[in-house]
Amino acid sequence: MSDTNATLKLDGKDTSLPVLSGSVGPDVVDIRKLYADTGAFTYDPGFTSTASCRSAITYIDGEEGVLLHRGYPIDQLAEQSSFTEVAYLLLHGELPTRDELDSFTYTISRHTMVHEQLATFFRGFRRDAHPMAIMCGVVGALSAFYHDSTDITDPKQRMIASHRLIAKMPTIAAMAYKYSIGQPFLYPDNTLSYTGNFLRMTFGVPAEHYEVNPILERAMDRIFILHADHEQNASTSTVRLAGSSGANPFACIAAGIACLWGPAHGGANEAALNMLREIGRPEHIPEYIARAKDKDDPFRLMGFGHRVYKNYDPRAKVMQQTAEEVLKELNISDPVLDTARELEQIALKDDYFIEKKLYPNVDFYSGVILNAIGFPSDMFTVLFALARTVGWVAQWNEMISDPEQKIGRPRQLYVGDTERQYVPVGSR
Repeated sequence: MSDTNATLKLDGKDTSLPVLSGSVGPDVVDIRKLYADTGAFTYDPGFTSTASCRSAITYIDGEEGVLLHRGYPIDQLAEQSSFTEVAYLLLHGELPTRDELDSFTYTISRHTMVHEQLATFFRGFRRDAHPMAIMCGVVGALSAFYHDSTDITDPKQRMIASHRLIAKMPTIAAMAYKYSIGQPFLYPDNTLSYTGNFLRMTFGVPAEHYEVNPILERAMDRIFILHADHEQNASTSTVRLAGSSGANPFACIAAGIACLWGPAHGGANEAALNMLREIGRPEHIPEYIARAKDKDDPFRLMGFGHRVYKNYDPRAKVMQQTAEEVLKELNISDPVLDTARELEQIALKDDYFIEKKLYPNVDFYSGVILNAIGFPSDMFTVLFALARTVGWVAQWNEMISDPEQKIGRPRQLYVGDTERQYVPVGSR
């Protein structure tokens, strides 16, 4: 808490507003009493200059290219940790001891199966339904199957719901994929890791033994870590807003999935892969860079720049290394990766991109990796939702426990008609 105040002059009256300081990052002007004191609201489309909550989970410094989970740099977590360990960290605030991690891993593994009637629920969708449409419906429906973990006033029930969501999301995601290609669902194998289990449920078949490739398993684990949480983005804010009304946790996460589905949010890696495919080969890059610089050309370079990061996205460096490892393991010579490498090098040295601070982001390489592993592009956002569920659950729990939180109720700048009188239809 800062001892300083900001002074707002409005209609000849000075209003003093407290200035709050976090543990790191910019100060925040507290405007909670602004309307009561002045009769005025603030106007902030997209809430890009508004802090909607206090949070101790994730910190981003976009200018410096920093991403911390509970204080730990994302590159250290991606290189040295596991997704299950990061999930524990986000939920509980500290890295687990060996016993705590073993206990948490055991708990998650015992929640991986879904209610058998959910298989029937899946069959209500068309075979060509988008996997995200299926995810929205199935996750929202979980509240109809797990009544014993929907009381948000009970901390124990909240934690059970959190464990269930983290554990069941890979199973639901794999089922969505299997349903779309007409293959039978595979039950989880709790002897495998969180990520290994997901790969088996996605690409295995009942008639054959599936051997988890450790290189691909590690690559997917890194991708999940890199997407686990990202502060108060659109989908996380949606989860918090839904939760502020007292909605059950399954409904809140389904709301987050619906928001993530948008191409401006979770669909960016698919767009980046499609762009690289359109460019085709490294020799075509100059033509496309020229088009990107042309204001009259609708072409845009996808996978560059970020709403928050004005420096190199710290997740992109790990993703680039992972792409190299995966393609080497699979013995794939992919012109798309060659194009991505060359495009990145050119853009990092080009004055236009440097001036506009357009650096590669996490989506630039992730689509290349997922495509190489065998995921169709319409599954990319599903994988994002699977990983981000951990962050959503942690943010939802923090929001429920925060005594300052109220039901979300943004204000507006009304620009419609002023009061007018009704005219009967015959007189219009």
